[in-house]
Amino acid sequence: MIIKTVNLETVVGITSKIPHHTWPEFAFAGRSNVGKSTLINALMNRKSYARTSATPGKTQTINYYNINDTFYLVDLPGYGYATAGVAVKAKWGKKIEDYLYQSKSLKLVFLLVDIRHAPSADDCEMFDWIVHAGFTPVVIATKADKIKRSQLMKQEKLIRDTLLTSSRYEAVDFKIIPFSGLSKQGRDDTFAEIEAFLS
Repeated sequence: MIIKTVNLETVVGITSKIPHHTWPEFAFAGRSNVGKSTLINALMNRKSYARTSATPGKTQTINYYNINDTFYLVDLPGYGYATAGVAVKAKWGKKIEDYLYQSKSLKLVFLLVDIRHAPSADDCEMFDWIVHAGFTPVVIATKADKIKRSQLMKQEKLIRDTLLTSSRYEAVDFKIIPFSGLSKQGRDDTFAEIEAFLS
């Protein structure tokens, strides 16, 4: 896919309404510091359009990136950051849940997890939310450059088994795409999932 134009069109805070678009939306969910902004920048072919930070929890808004005046990449708030209070976490959890249920243009949800570790309890809960909302998530296993190629299959199995055994939806058949912010491994595979809906 050729990216001609990128525009951060809408930023939604806790108290803002979820906008309704006619163009398709593709959302990205994941724990803080999992590499969500890095992936979105790679997809947009921009170095630092989506904000990356060493401080977990930087993305605390829902950010809508208009791509080619054709579709949106939607960056959901990072979850799981330890510095946020319980009340703030609850509000953002509700906001993400509202988005999954209210957006009429949402076509696909990508769930990002760190390939080096088993998915966390928050990851498993997000997986359940996505499936309950009627979507089959595509799991992006980030930081693939941090492990040896010989470990890929083992870590993918760990991710799949953890998500399914911790879920109410044990029969979900979902894809796992390893992604590296350094080599851009997985970028084309991620775009292929998006293009399947656009075509």
